[in-house]
Amino acid sequence: MRRRIIKIALAAGLCAGLGWLLAWPVPVDPVGWDAPPNPGYTGPFAANTRLAGAQRISVGPRGGPEGAVVGPAGDVFVSTEGGRVMRLTAAGVLPYARTGGRPLGLALDAEQNLYIADAYKGLLVVDNRDRRLSVAVDQVDGVPLGYVDDVAVSPDGRVWFSDASSKFGAEANGGTFPASLLDLLEHGGHGRLIRFDPRSGEVAVVAQGLNFANGVVADPLGRFVLVAETGHYRVLKHHLTGPKQGTTEPLLEGLPCFPDNLNPGADGRFWMGCISPRSAALDALSGWPFLRKIVQRLPAAVRPKAKAYGHLIAFDAEGRVIHDLQDPSGRLRYITGAVESEGWLYLTSLKLPTLHRLRLADALGVAP
Repeated sequence: MRRRIIKIALAAGLCAGLGWLLAWPVPVDPVGWDAPPNPGYTGPFAANTRLAGAQRISVGPRGGPEGAVVGPAGDVFVSTEGGRVMRLTAAGVLPYARTGGRPLGLALDAEQNLYIADAYKGLLVVDNRDRRLSVAVDQVDGVPLGYVDDVAVSPDGRVWFSDASSKFGAEANGGTFPASLLDLLEHGGHGRLIRFDPRSGEVAVVAQGLNFANGVVADPLGRFVLVAETGHYRVLKHHLTGPKQGTTEPLLEGLPCFPDNLNPGADGRFWMGCISPRSAALDALSGWPFLRKIVQRLPAAVRPKAKAYGHLIAFDAEGRVIHDLQDPSGRLRYITGAVESEGWLYLTSLKLPTLHRLRLADALGVAP
């Protein structure tokens, strides 16, 4: 009798567990797609240790230095957790602005007004004259923005920013990282590239249907704007001039990682952070949306995770990889991007408590 009760209990538990995996409601509705081949760490992405010598720099009591931009005097503005933007100067690290949200990407216009892509608050701007913080854009067509990710200013003064996911808002889904995991797992094309004209107040969606629209950078010559499509392992180019004006096309595809922020460098290069290597498990499940829904029902501890691996890429306007820096040890990890200032390359990270920097000559592999 006792054995029979145990068998019944085990069968009931098994049925309950199976029912949970097959039918329990989850926030994602995965879409099938074909993941591109993963080149891995070969060719231009061959494994190396060029990030190993990076120095740590404190950015205050709250870490997570996710985005950065360089001012005309070489000062580095850095967004951090806790809603603060810090300013690295010769006198030390000083507070510059507090958004009350989660600031991510940063950009300066010609008057040195600081634009902030705040994942919780929208597109914000700090007036250079009086340090007054205001909202530039927090909705599009009457719908609030829930995950503004990165921002750039083109030479004509227009502001370009990414709405990473119009479905999985950052604050509503437990923060920037948890929300990104939901969007990447669903692969439903909820990301957008948006243009804002501060003179007229016009807001326009330039590209949509992107799978987690992330880093944004404007060509210093005004020819194009680039946006990283994290969920598709690629960078897109939106043409502003020439015969392809107004169109968007892939520039850099089939990356071995999840691309993050984009920043301009000298001599026509662009820096791109790689938050993590691609997940073989997620790629294998790309064409199986029902199985991806089951994955979401599993305990968080057993779902695919971001690997701690440092990776930074530099490429040119034609999409040619010209520099590749890595830290396979993962000491320097979750890299979101990099900016150049005063002979240094400053590296940002989503989760690390400190900023890092390398001598630019070492990063480029040239004699100082």
